[in-house]
Amino acid sequence: MSKFFTRERFGRPQILAGFLLVTFMAQCIWLLLGSAKREEVDSAQLFRVQEGLHQWRGESIAGTPSMDRVEAGTFPPPEVEQNAGYDPNHSPLWYLLASAPLLGWHPPDVNTPLYWGWLERLPYIVFGVLLGASVWYVARRLYGNAGGYVALAFYCSSPAILRSSTLWFVEPEMGAAWGTFGAIFTAIAVAHTLYAPREVVVWNWRRILLLGLSLALAVGCQFSLIVLAPMALGFMLYVAPTRRQAAVVIWLAAGVVALLLLLAAYGFRLEWFWQGIRHARFFQLSGQAFTMKWSYQRILGQMGQAGPALLVMFPAALIVYCVWPRSRYFGNTAPLLVATLFLVLGLGMPHYPGTGFLLMAVPFLFVFVAGIGADLLETRQREAVMACIWGLLVANALWNLMELARVGRG
Repeated sequence: MSKFFTRERFGRPQILAGFLLVTFMAQCIWLLLGSAKREEVDSAQLFRVQEGLHQWRGESIAGTPSMDRVEAGTFPPPEVEQNAGYDPNHSPLWYLLASAPLLGWHPPDVNTPLYWGWLERLPYIVFGVLLGASVWYVARRLYGNAGGYVALAFYCSSPAILRSSTLWFVEPEMGAAWGTFGAIFTAIAVAHTLYAPREVVVWNWRRILLLGLSLALAVGCQFSLIVLAPMALGFMLYVAPTRRQAAVVIWLAAGVVALLLLLAAYGFRLEWFWQGIRHARFFQLSGQAFTMKWSYQRILGQMGQAGPALLVMFPAALIVYCVWPRSRYFGNTAPLLVATLFLVLGLGMPHYPGTGFLLMAVPFLFVFVAGIGADLLETRQREAVMACIWGLLVANALWNLMELARVGRG
């Protein structure tokens, strides 16, 4: 036990990161208190909770055609009703996560959201904290303490992240976001271990399970994130070019784990699983969206919601990346590639799941910006760079606090 509680694991950096995450949770609680003042109930929220509870009780499979919906007096969203009763974007896992805190609760009453609405939000606050911890851990491993602090500070004062963690007029996507982030960087991490002289598959069983869990969580909460599977394999093959056979074996093993977890979400009923996949809509790219001015304005608006300072930091970091060869290494390139792909997919899908891809891009943007910032802090212009970063971080935090104050005033 003494070897676990060491300065390397629980030192000053971990304490400061923990403090930032505590402030993040405090902001989430503030938003929860603000949402409690709303008397109306979101019909989509009520639907996913009741669907999940029906499956937890063994009555039906969430997101699939069921008579329990009629008996409960709930009506599915249009995209479900128009898709033969199947949810085209989510597996039952999405519903099970939303309703898990309400196990043992009677069917939620539409007139009492104050008593059950906050419970449904708890899993996503947990996912938000876990994703924040993951962003800090990855950025710190890649760029040192400075990179970890910058990435986490942006994350903890991001309105988009806070809204998604508390379901403030948005769909629950934080589970998918954490799974997405974990899938990419777990794949990269496991590929780096292939250089060790060990039995790679047996020794990597923990990372295989983590990669499988991440893929299942991401794809189960948003079918279109199946794109993560080839992305993860691509990174593994690139990082370990001399051990590609082992990388493929590990990727396949993680895929089997993910498939079993998704099958478990369907109650191990192969027929329902097959029908759910058959009715899924993985990609709905629109070529016309790439030619519409409104689509690009929407992207800029979403980036502004991720953090106003990001509208300054990301273009600046991108310019530095393009003109400064020293910054073009894998640690910076990987998050940039992932974020760019998600932004392109979000641009080509004006509606859901395009909005989901935009959220998935945010943590990778924070990591990329933190990496460029950490590189600049190692130059002779360290003082000027430090002043700019501090100014943007403080301005971003103050703007976020002003928006939270507006919520408090109703």
